[in-house]
Amino acid sequence: MAENKTPLVAMTLDELKNAAKELGMPAFTGAQMAKWLYGKGVRDIDEMTNLSKANREKLKARYEVGGMDPIDCQKSVDGTIKYLFPTASGKFVETVYIPDGDRATLCVSSQVGCKMNCLFCQTGKQGFEGNLTAADILNQIYSLPEREKLTNVVFMGQGEPMDNLDNVLRVTQVLTADYGFAWSPKRITVSSVGVKNKLKRFLDESDCHVAISMHSPIPEQRAMLMPAEKGMSIKDVVALMHQYDFTHQRRLSFEYIVFGGLNDSMLHAREIVKLVEGLECRVNLIRFHQIPNVDLHGASDEKMASFRDYLTKHGVFTTIRASRGQDIWAACGLLSTKRMQESGEEK
Repeated sequence: MAENKTPLVAMTLDELKNAAKELGMPAFTGAQMAKWLYGKGVRDIDEMTNLSKANREKLKARYEVGGMDPIDCQKSVDGTIKYLFPTASGKFVETVYIPDGDRATLCVSSQVGCKMNCLFCQTGKQGFEGNLTAADILNQIYSLPEREKLTNVVFMGQGEPMDNLDNVLRVTQVLTADYGFAWSPKRITVSSVGVKNKLKRFLDESDCHVAISMHSPIPEQRAMLMPAEKGMSIKDVVALMHQYDFTHQRRLSFEYIVFGGLNDSMLHAREIVKLVEGLECRVNLIRFHQIPNVDLHGASDEKMASFRDYLTKHGVFTTIRASRGQDIWAACGLLSTKRMQESGEEK
């Protein structure tokens, strides 16, 4: 990305109009730019051919499109692709493309590293290295080679989305706005461990699906796995969710990594049933993927199936999520760019 130039990618329609006005162009030029950016996916301001050459030159003096191609990709045996994107600050972030029949999901990152330091997550071991800008986040979609095939986006990559809420909300606005990608909010899921005040603000300002990282229904055990429990307990998260309507299009899910001998007992299953009673929600059971220097182990397939069956029998819609991309460290909890930040390598 060129020095001292502002990226147009991730600008709202009002911001594009204001940029046009400041350069002495009519406001409708902003709407034209939005069509070129979000409708056509242009890579260069000169491709905006219904803007006069003089206006394009004015724009280029201060702005650039801001799309940055991935600098590396790894392909899994199951078809999952992990991309490495550069950021405006000179760091890197991982993004995972998951094709599945007629669906194609992109798992995007919102931060470089993460502050939450969950015991089981490789990203947390990286530490926190900074928030992504809205342009950095949207670029993972904008510059994706398979962009036209996408059916869904999940904010479940590196970082805690609520810890970078302004930029996450801006991106979801561009994705769902008529002037932007014009996606239904049903195509977007934003995850969170539960961040006090921020989670409520997200629920108030967005119609996108929400996924809550539970991982244990027992507060003391969840705190051991997830320090964020001390800031906003799972009971507080559930109480907040009761204030919103999930009986129509918006969906609430709880993510639950199943650890062998730790959170896979029938006691845990019963506590989940009690915890989510009266909530329209689903529980997604996730296989644990071993990370270095962490003494946790995945539960057996049989244990996961009996756990799912108990929850389902007791009225909690539950699925076992298929594990994808483990061989390229693209599966849940495995994303990290720590080695690249430390060495300065661009792979």
